[in-house]
Amino acid sequence: MPKFESPGVTLHYTSSGSGEPLLLLPGALGTGEGDFHHQIERFSQHYQVVAPDPRGYGQSRPPERDYPLDFYRRDANDMLALMSHLGHESFAILGWSDGANIAVLMATQQPARIEKLVLWGGNSFLTREEITAFQQIRSISSWSSRAAEAMRQIYGAELDALWERYVDGLQAIYNAGGDIYQSLLPQVKCPTLILHGEKDPLVPSLHPETIHRGIAKSLLYVFPDGKHNIHIRYPEEFNQIVLSFLPKGVVPLPVVSSTLAL
Repeated sequence: MPKFESPGVTLHYTSSGSGEPLLLLPGALGTGEGDFHHQIERFSQHYQVVAPDPRGYGQSRPPERDYPLDFYRRDANDMLALMSHLGHESFAILGWSDGANIAVLMATQQPARIEKLVLWGGNSFLTREEITAFQQIRSISSWSSRAAEAMRQIYGAELDALWERYVDGLQAIYNAGGDIYQSLLPQVKCPTLILHGEKDPLVPSLHPETIHRGIAKSLLYVFPDGKHNIHIRYPEEFNQIVLSFLPKGVVPLPVVSSTLAL
């Protein structure tokens, strides 16, 4: 697995395919290969796919992951530095959950570099209800056995403390006002596709709708029965929709649902 040495952190990533660069950003505690195993092979047929493990996650350890108030912006800076290291001055991004939040911040920090965004499972601010929900799943014992086992394979005994630090990090953002990037949404200038699972238990529909309203050049597509992991649960439909949206290298494919909102 290639690595990028940066002050204070070594980022590990996979790179496959050829063509225009496409960055895949995983969710909280996630890894590039683990979160996007349904996408990497498919997209690398048309793009040069870069799938990193963010700092403190997966193989990008050490350092031990911490969550200061600006941890999303720090991750955005890491990813911009990685893509510069790889020689990609401009590129498209797919971001899931926390990866969606990082992607938007990248697009506000260096808008000229981001050609297109595909976002799902992200939230531009935090509500009291969401913080309560995260506190209720603060203990790994409250997770499904399948989800817990998948993360245990990566982090072992370190998982419990890592997840507690993450929940504490979200609580701190909420205590500081809750804005992650809602106020910055008008700064996103690139075409953006927002995907959402209507039955997402973690991210209610107000979040993709807020992002859609805030980004002028955006589309919103809803999976009526989808939850948080629509790219895993509906990989063929998900991949087809994304490939029809991305900028270069693919013959456009038809959108397969009437729930695409302008």
